[in-house]
Amino acid sequence: MRLHRRLAAAVAVLALGATLVGAAAKKKQKNAEIGTMPSDKRALHALNRLTFGPRPGDVERVQKMGVERWIELQLNPEKIDDSALEARLAPFRTLQMSTREIVENFPPPAVIKAIAEGKQSLPSDPAKRAVYQSAVARYDEKKERKAEAGDAAASGNANSNNPGDAMPPQASDAQREARMYAELQAGEVLDLPPDQRYAAIMRMPPDERDALARSMKGEDREQMLSDLTPQQRETLMALNNPQQVVANEVAQGKLVRAIYSERQLQEVMSDFWFNHFNVFINKGPDRYLITSYERDVIRPRALGKFKDLLLATAQSPAMLFYLDNWQSVGPDSAVAMGMPEHGNGRSGLNNNRPPRIYTDRYGNVYMRGGNGPAHPQAGPNGSPQKQKKQERRGLNENYAREIMELHTLGVDGGYTQKDVTELAKILTGWTIQEPRRGGNFEFNERMHEPGKKFFLGHVIKENGEKEGQQVIAMLASHPSTARFISRKLAMRFVSDNPPQPLVDRMAQTFLQSDGDIRDVLRTLFSSPEFWAAEDYRAKVKTPLEFVASAARATQADVTNPMPLVQTLNKLGMPLYGMQPPTGYSMKAETWVNSAALLNRMNFALTLGNGKMRGATADTQALLGANPPADAGAALTTLENTLLHGDVSPQTHQAISRQLDDPQVTGRRLDDPAREPNYGVITGLILGSPEFQRR
Repeated sequence: MRLHRRLAAAVAVLALGATLVGAAAKKKQKNAEIGTMPSDKRALHALNRLTFGPRPGDVERVQKMGVERWIELQLNPEKIDDSALEARLAPFRTLQMSTREIVENFPPPAVIKAIAEGKQSLPSDPAKRAVYQSAVARYDEKKERKAEAGDAAASGNANSNNPGDAMPPQASDAQREARMYAELQAGEVLDLPPDQRYAAIMRMPPDERDALARSMKGEDREQMLSDLTPQQRETLMALNNPQQVVANEVAQGKLVRAIYSERQLQEVMSDFWFNHFNVFINKGPDRYLITSYERDVIRPRALGKFKDLLLATAQSPAMLFYLDNWQSVGPDSAVAMGMPEHGNGRSGLNNNRPPRIYTDRYGNVYMRGGNGPAHPQAGPNGSPQKQKKQERRGLNENYAREIMELHTLGVDGGYTQKDVTELAKILTGWTIQEPRRGGNFEFNERMHEPGKKFFLGHVIKENGEKEGQQVIAMLASHPSTARFISRKLAMRFVSDNPPQPLVDRMAQTFLQSDGDIRDVLRTLFSSPEFWAAEDYRAKVKTPLEFVASAARATQADVTNPMPLVQTLNKLGMPLYGMQPPTGYSMKAETWVNSAALLNRMNFALTLGNGKMRGATADTQALLGANPPADAGAALTTLENTLLHGDVSPQTHQAISRQLDDPQVTGRRLDDPAREPNYGVITGLILGSPEFQRR
């Protein structure tokens, strides 16, 4: 570990300097005439930009096919056989489940609470029942501890002025006994064959089974799960945390796709659009909704018409929940006015009915009477009166603002705050059927704001759900949207500050093709700016791009993607973990700092040395049938394999200096009998400035 830190510090400083120098040089060249990329670099450049990184042999395959033909094939992923990927994804069963199926198999807290309170029955299926029973046991234990803590606090307050005098809640005798028994059983259970092991665990009483699941850590946990069927693994993992199984599988699936899919451009664009239409996995039900969101909404439309993608995201439960539009209620809607469920339309305003209390987006609480206007409902001290959470429903502008600022027009796209409010009214009633049970989109007329609206200079006539469809089509075809989307695509594929003439041509194609993403990308990939020599290896990789490209470059066999997922957490890019709707930045300045590059180097060395759990790099395959016996020759060979010879003298010399150290090479300079440490050399190259860029 000390060696890793020393090597990481030495090369990461070089990487930081080289990256910043490269950025400064590029800034000076921004007004220079575009230089043409050498023909022998075109295949590698295309692979670096359109995929998550080339694998050994990819450059030769693309050159043989022809770069333009290969690009066109990637633009039509349905023509590419990807059956090998599906075999790797098969163990992650949630990736094929509907949202309702996920909720049924891996119950969320709301379902567990309903069962614990006797409002819902346990499932009859033994595996599901075991998961539910463990979750209910944890719920009851947590509730019991909370009650004990309250009693202890009350007792402490009665006898002392120091709250710290209260005794902390302790586990019950039964719980302690179950855990002790589980620990005794653990050794016996782990030694059983897979089917017998699973059966033995499932036969345990719920409290013992839960205690066993909690006690399993590290290697014991891996042994418990080894050689089980996917369903058996999921069931045992869900005994501890059913929600986490769902989140882990969708993250692992994304990494497996990035590393192994032959439809690389589709995966790059799926990642691009998910980041563009970002949702956050740790916001309530979104943990269950993201699987379908990426699989059914984003990926199938990643290379289609932008208007279709925009509408699909607007109606997706994941987006509706994330940006709160599912509970947005028009101020004059039937729900806000307290009209009966089966009233007589607008005439219901004249009915005698009790007052209705609701809250606006600023937290102000209002009461609507029978026919009068809304009035603040004062509390005992003259302040707005608090009410139950489920009653706080009013017009919510979150999604209306973000769909214009982040998804279509851009912050300078020409809209006003009035447009935000009017769009929020137009989109009222766009909601979710039972969001906590995996329901789909529905339009609720009673939540919708009646009357005509005025949006971006247009009168939008009252037309229910079709009002939203009309304005989304308007936004998708707006010139500001064409420019905003084109610039963002150019940032992903060309440079952090793309040339304006390129953006203009892409925007023109966007408008002429009715927002056809394939056509816009064709304009981009055929442009001289895309093939500019100064942009070769000039884009800094995001953590996801870096980890996936390292696995692809080393032909790693990923048998357990979870450690790679955890690596992304350390590198500052947890999958689906960006809380603000902006998504992760594509710019170098976000990812280039000494701490981040040290972490990248540590990962590179761990992977290269064969010490990355669940992912084995094929170093011998990179070196060929006859690996060089000399460290310097091995370095040259691996530079050619991993970097195709694109290494600066500074980087080569920095790595060479490390190879003079016996701790690095694994031998003394006067001891040629021992082969070089190929793993360390591979790791140093993966952590180099050249590999950090694409």
